[in-house]
Amino acid sequence: MRDPYAILGVDKSASAEEIRRAYRKLAKELHPDARPDDAKAEDRFKEVTRAFKLLSTPEARAKFDRGEIDAEGRERAPFHYRSRPDAPPGQRGPAGRFEDISDLFADLFAERARGPGASRRTAPGADMRGEITVSFEESVLGAKKRVSLQGARPIEITVPAGVEDGQVLRLRGQGAQSPYGGRPGDALITVRIREHPFFRREGRDVRLDLPVTLKEAVLGGVVRAPTVDGPVEVRVPAGSSSGAQLRLRGKGAPGPDGKRGDQIIRLMVDLPPGDPALEAFLEGWTPPAGYDPRRRHRA
Repeated sequence: MRDPYAILGVDKSASAEEIRRAYRKLAKELHPDARPDDAKAEDRFKEVTRAFKLLSTPEARAKFDRGEIDAEGRERAPFHYRSRPDAPPGQRGPAGRFEDISDLFADLFAERARGPGASRRTAPGADMRGEITVSFEESVLGAKKRVSLQGARPIEITVPAGVEDGQVLRLRGQGAQSPYGGRPGDALITVRIREHPFFRREGRDVRLDLPVTLKEAVLGGVVRAPTVDGPVEVRVPAGSSSGAQLRLRGKGAPGPDGKRGDQIIRLMVDLPPGDPALEAFLEGWTPPAGYDPRRRHRA
């Protein structure tokens, strides 16, 4: 190993704290967790670690400065200190107390876990994905459902009221366990909403086309209409044409603030096929003077 002072980029007069700061900076840059699959960075990391081990022990540093040991911690002639052959490089030579480098690594890993590039030792488990299909009513009102995640055991989830088709629900800590002791990953559940035969969503509002008879449209009356909360009675104003709209306040889907939209009912006049009585009546009926249902389409 070359000069440990040069490896750490410090002067020979550097204090112990300056040496420690220099090593911390280099170790964070070169650690294999920060630069995976970089062999040169890994070799450099090992080199700066050996240099730090040598210079962080006062006795070993003093012997190196006096020329009694080399950069690997081996004794130089004519000095004959007994060394420990089983000790790793940087710890051979006279028995001196090296600073416990594990404490330094603990700090480094903690810092990395708090920012980008978290250490594998604290990395969370993998996220797991799943998909669930709910009814239109469940998407508006919310529901409890069970879902399986990539072969894992089923879990119960809460589908929030107002969820939209394709929305992804994130369940914290419901994913795979971390192999490094970190927190579990998350479960990512994509929600699909079954198409409804007559309801449809527009933002917070629920829309419905409601068939009415010609008599109900002409004379008005009370009819039953479905909502996601159950059927309700609505009043059809007399003289309603197809396309006329009624609004039921608070019968739509909730938004992020919890406030529900409305249900918009579009009246659609439905005529019975082949009704002789209706045909006979209309044969003798004449529209009032000046009435033109297509007047808006004329140039």
